[in-house]
This record gives sequence, structure tokens and C-alpha cells, in this order.
Amino acid sequence: MPCCATIWPRTSRSSTSERPRASRVARAGACRCAGPVALVLALGLAAAGCSGPVRAVRVDRSLAYRDVARSAILSGEPSWASRDVLLERGLFEAFDDDPAGGLAALHRQLVAEGGSPDVLFALAELSYLYGERARRPEHSLAAVVYAYAFLFPEGRGERPGPFDPRVRTAADLYNWALTAAFASPDRTSVLPRGGTFALPFGAMTVAFDPAMLRVGQRELYGFVPVAELEVRGLAMRYRWPGLGAPLAASTRIVEGAAADADLVAPRLRVPVTAVLHVAHAREALVDGTPLGAVLELHPAWERDAIAVGDDVVPLENEPTAALALTFTGVPVTEVELFGFLGRLSTALEKRPPLVSATPYRPGLVPVVFVHGTASSIVRWAEMYNRLYADPELRRRCQFWFFQYDSGNPIALSALQLREALTAALARLDPAGADPALRRMVLIGHSQGGLLVKMQAVRTEHRLWDAVSRQPLEALRVSDSSRDLLRRALFLEPLPAVGRVVFIATPHRGSFVAGRQWIAHLVRRLARLPFALGGLAAEIARDPGVWRSPIVPTAVDNMSPHQPFIRGLQTIPVDPTIPAHSIIAVDTGGPLETGNDGVVAYTSAHIDGVESELVVRSPHSCQANPHAMEEVRRILRLHVGLPVSGAEAGQGRGAEREEQRGGAPAQGTQR
Repeated sequence: MPCCATIWPRTSRSSTSERPRASRVARAGACRCAGPVALVLALGLAAAGCSGPVRAVRVDRSLAYRDVARSAILSGEPSWASRDVLLERGLFEAFDDDPAGGLAALHRQLVAEGGSPDVLFALAELSYLYGERARRPEHSLAAVVYAYAFLFPEGRGERPGPFDPRVRTAADLYNWALTAAFASPDRTSVLPRGGTFALPFGAMTVAFDPAMLRVGQRELYGFVPVAELEVRGLAMRYRWPGLGAPLAASTRIVEGAAADADLVAPRLRVPVTAVLHVAHAREALVDGTPLGAVLELHPAWERDAIAVGDDVVPLENEPTAALALTFTGVPVTEVELFGFLGRLSTALEKRPPLVSATPYRPGLVPVVFVHGTASSIVRWAEMYNRLYADPELRRRCQFWFFQYDSGNPIALSALQLREALTAALARLDPAGADPALRRMVLIGHSQGGLLVKMQAVRTEHRLWDAVSRQPLEALRVSDSSRDLLRRALFLEPLPAVGRVVFIATPHRGSFVAGRQWIAHLVRRLARLPFALGGLAAEIARDPGVWRSPIVPTAVDNMSPHQPFIRGLQTIPVDPTIPAHSIIAVDTGGPLETGNDGVVAYTSAHIDGVESELVVRSPHSCQANPHAMEEVRRILRLHVGLPVSGAEAGQGRGAEREEQRGGAPAQGTQR
């Protein structure tokens, strides 16, 4: 009969390194006192029907799986595979008493056994555990080397099979240990660097090219490990499992470059993966030859996988966590409310009108999001999160965001959008060598849809006639005011626009904006933009010229009774530019009488679009799953990517589908 002290470690569910020494002494004493009395007690227990120390007990399936699948990453305890290795080699108690000594002994076993995969995995997991608990970066780095050697034998030794659960665990150990090995002293960030690094069994030379910190005109810095973050406020969390430590990096313009060298948002955190390549790791561990490695950084938009020997290995990444970190601490309420009223603080007032989620890369089609009234670019976070998760789209598209004071007159905001897009093209591609920049897709929500429409129309004199009783040249205004009016109201389609998407857009105005008390209140609170100060005085001096005697706010512009919106609704999108509508309806009954709480269906519906999708949603429908998938379909169509059978049916001429009882279905097509 085996000694009870040899059975206990196999059945214990407690951590080996945390179990107190006293418990081992007590068990050993109990075993030494076994004799006639113990034998009589054992026989008595057996006769009474009590089970012995070895047994199987049925438990809840989730508990059973949790026990079988436990690991240093999942539960903070060694996996059964690592415990087995310690027990089989008589090192269980040695590791418990002296983890560093136990690891050294197990390393010697690895050498003696020629690089056993079982021992490699155990060394990776136990080194990670000890490195974390003792804050020993040399053991964390050793865990990286052992895990790499387990995953990539590079011609020496046995490769784990595809169904071996240790493969995924080893990749996680590698990723987490790499984060710890290169962590800052306070462990809040990762410091990519080269040099000679200590290991428990020697040293390793790590090469790192500082040029990997350079992306276009920007430098990466402030690398935050994102696998440790809890994401809130986003319905979907995208994680790309693979190899490498997922990080979120800040960016800054490199020294000597122009301050406006690109469009990257100042607060942006970009997803980056750190990978440490250890050359012939298993062979070097067994033979005792010097270890060498190369540390690399891979921005998520550059590649999804890397080559390791003959293998193509996916990179671990956490784009959703990096996105959430970007918006952490943003004063959303202040930006949206005061931006609407034109009362932003000096710091926020200087925000760039057009920002990008990634550094500029030639060959990628710009997708430009334009938010609505009293809103901000934060409201596009869910949709961007979904679109960026499509690997084919992120290889073909770059995502830009327009931000503006949404209480300003719509014509002025539309002019600012036009000038921001024109300036971006001149800055990024002054020679006009990148045709992708001339195929941009504009996506606007609510008022933002009106701004988008004004980039895709040929107004001639129609919009001007809607707001003025006299020709522009006959007005008694300054030259600067005349020029502003000409640029804002006499429009041609912006040549770079290749497609437009309207989301919950009040083409015929909003019934909420039509309530006079709301418009009056906004007019009292809103601050007139500096660009219109002189024009406002000129309008007041000669009110008979104008169909509206005031410089209107955006709310005035969207009133169904105001001349501006009545003029704009008569001007169709230029037929050379494909257009799509996504309309929200949050009421029952026929679509034609429905609305989303702000905009009626009859206002959002326009003829001549390539497709129209109706979603059951309130007005702020940018995060509606059907709306997001429709935008994704449209973008894939625009860049020439295939769409699924269900998506393909959403194009021109698709019939409206109705649920039984006559209620429109979610994602209704027209």
C-alpha cells in the first residue's frame, strides 16, 4: 500500500507553492504511526462502507472542466501536466521548498533528456509562476524561452500535436511572460529594448532595432499591456489569439517632422504586438550554447501573422482594448454639450477637425465618419470596433473621423468638412499619386448625413435661392462674407468622394427641431462662431434680403419649415456617386408613419439610393448590429470584396421583408 504522502499531491487541488510546510509534516507523522491500530481502523471503515482516499466523485461539469483545464494563466496554479512532471522526476517537494532550486534541477533534467517537450512545458509554466510571485524578471524571461522552445522545436525533438491543450497554454504563457520580462519597474507598461538579459541558467542577448518604434512620421511610445484590461462600454470585444504580447501604444510626431504631418488622433492608442524570436531555442537549451533573440514590434494594421521557421503564426492582438483605452478619460459630456453650444474650452477648441485611427498608408480607401448633433466621434466606437475586426477591410480601408461644433449652421460645418478633406489630400498626397484617396466613403449620422450630402451635390443656384431673395453679387456685404457664402452654398461634388452612406438623416428636417421653443432655447445658449460675426451684423442691417432674418443654428437649419432644409431636400445626390440609406424606426405600425424619436421615416427616406435598410432602433443607431453589418456590406462592396448570399440581397431593388402580422422585420430592406 503506497504511503499517503505520495498520494496527496496527485489529488490535491491546492497550489503546491502555497501549501504550508506544517501540513506535510503532519501527513508524514500520520504515515509513520501506521500500525495495528491504523489497520484495525481501516478495516472498520471498509466494513462500514466508507470510501478510501482514492475515489472519483461526480461534480458539476463546469467544475470538472475547470479542474482539468487549470493552468498558471487561468487559475494561478500549475496545470496537471506540470505537476505530473514534477512528481515523475521526484521534484515536487523540492519545488515546493525552494522554487528556484527546483527549477534549476528540472532544467538539468531537460538537458539530460535532450529537450523533452513535457519538461519544457513544465519549465515554462513553473518559471512563469515563480517569476510572477517573486517579481523575478529573469524567470519570466526564462518562461518565454521555454515556451518558445516547446512551441517551435525547429527540427530538434518532438512537436506537440494540434489537439494538445498545452499548445494554447504555452502561447499564453509566452505572451504574459514576455509582458512581465520587459515590464517597467512599476509594471504598468512595457519597455521594448535590447541588450544582455540575465536568465536563471545564464544570459541571453536580445537585439532590438529602434527603427521599429517609427511608423511613418510618428514614434510609438508608452506601451500598455492590454490583456490585463477590462473593457467597458463596448458590446463586442475582439481578441485575435496568437503569439506575442498585445500592447496599446501612444504616438507622437518624430522630431523634425511637421506638426501636421498626418491625421493621427492625438489621444490615439494603437494596437501593437511584441514578439521575441529565440533562435534555435530548444537546441541552445540542451547544448548549453549562448542564447540569442530578436525583439520585434508589429502594429496591427501592418500584418496579422509572422513567419517562425517554416510556420506562419498568427499574432496576438487586442484591438478593442486599445480602442477602449483611447477613450478612457475623455470628457464626453463636455465635448458633446459644449461643442454643440460652441463653448468648448481653449484646449478642446484646438482639436483637429479630421483625425485618423492609424497612420496614413498609401493604397487604402478613406472611410470618413461624421457624427450628428450634440454628439462626438466616441459614438462611432462600436461601429469602428466591428469594421476594424474584418481583416479584409482593415487591409483595404483607413478610418477617419470628422469632429466639429454641431450647433453651427449646417452650411458652415459642411464647408469645414469639405476644406478638411481637401487639406488632408493635399497634405498626404500632394502629387495625387494615390488613387485610393480619391475613392473615399463618407458616412454621416443625423446632421452628419446632411454634411455628407453637401459633399455629393451640385447645387447651382438652388440652395442660394432658398435662403436669399437677391443674387449673391447684389448683396451689400463685405468681400470676405461674399466669399464665405459662395464657398458654403454654391457647391460641386467633391471629386474625391466615391460613395456616401446616410444613417438616420433628416433630409426633410426633424420634427424635434421644428419645435419653436427648442430652437429658441438653442439660439439663446449657442455662441456664434467667429467666422460668422461680421455676416450676422450684415444680415441684421439688411434683413429684407434674407428669407430668414437671423444666422441660423443647426437646429434652425433642421426645422422642416426653414428655408435651408427645404432648399437642400430638392437637390439630389449627384448620380455619379452611389448612395445608401440606413433608417431607424422605433415605433410600431407601417414604416411610412414611423419615426426614431427624432426623425420621421418620411424625412430619412430619399429616392435614388443603391439600397435602403430599416432597423428597429432609436435615433442613435450607429451601434445597432444590423446597421453595422449594413455598413460593413457597403464597404466590402465598395472595395471589391465578396459579400455573403444574405448580404448580397441587400442591394438595389431588394424587396421589403415583413414579419407576420405586418410588422417590419429587424433589418428590413427596401
